[in-house]
Amino acid sequence: MSSSAPAGASSRPVRVLLVEDDDLMRRSFTVALERYGYEVKAAADGLTGLELFREESFDLLILDVMLPGLDGIGLCRRVRESSLVPVLMMSARGDGLDVVAGLEAGADDYVVKPVDTYVLVARIRSLLRRATYAPAPGPGRAADEGPPEGAVLEFGDLRIDTAGMEVFVSGSTVALTPTELKLLLEFAAHPGVVLERHTLLRNVWEYGWDGDSRVVDLCVQRLRRKLGRERIETVRGFGYKLRR
Repeated sequence: MSSSAPAGASSRPVRVLLVEDDDLMRRSFTVALERYGYEVKAAADGLTGLELFREESFDLLILDVMLPGLDGIGLCRRVRESSLVPVLMMSARGDGLDVVAGLEAGADDYVVKPVDTYVLVARIRSLLRRATYAPAPGPGRAADEGPPEGAVLEFGDLRIDTAGMEVFVSGSTVALTPTELKLLLEFAAHPGVVLERHTLLRNVWEYGWDGDSRVVDLCVQRLRRKLGRERIETVRGFGYKLRR
C-alpha cells in the first residue's frame, strides 16, 4: 500500500508520479517539474503507473485521463482504495464527461491540456498546501481563518478534531482526502452560513479566477456520501451550508 509523506515534512524533494502516455508530453512535463525541484517518476500507461504507486511512496499523482490498459479514471479509483494521496487529473478536453468522471473517482482537481507549466505548478502547490493544511493559531486569528487550532467541533453526530485533523461520524473515523478535509473545515468555520461556490473555489482550491464550479459540486457530493446526505445543505442559486 502506497502512502503519501507530508510535503515539507523533511528536506527531501516532493515526489510526483506522472502517468501520461504521450511521449513528448511525458518528457516535457518531467523536465519542467524537475526544474521546479520536484522528483518525478513517470509511467506511460495506467497499469505501470499502478505498479509504481504500489511499490513506492509519492506525495502527489498526476494522471492523464486517456491511458492505454487502465485509464486514468480507473487508476484513480484503484489509488483511492488504499490512499488519500492528492490526485490531479489531466484531460485533453474540458468536457463534462472527463471532469465529472475524474472528480467522482476521487481526484482533487483537474487541468485541461495543453496546460502551461506555471498553471500546472500552481495547481500542484495548491494541492500540496491542502495536504499539509493546519488551522491558524487561536490568538489573533482573523474571522475567516477557520476554527482555532486544537478545537473539537461538533455538529450532531459529526465531530471534527482540528488538532489531530480527524473526522468522526457517530464515533467512527471517516477517511477524507486533503481537499475534502479542507472543504469540511471551511464549512465548519461558518456553520449555518451559505458559502457561494466561487468563495469555496477561492478558499479551498485557491483559484484566483472563476474556476469550474463542478469541482465544488462533486467534492460536496463525496463529502455527503461519507458524512451523511443531510449534513451539507444545498441553497439553490447560492451555494452550500453546513447544518449546525
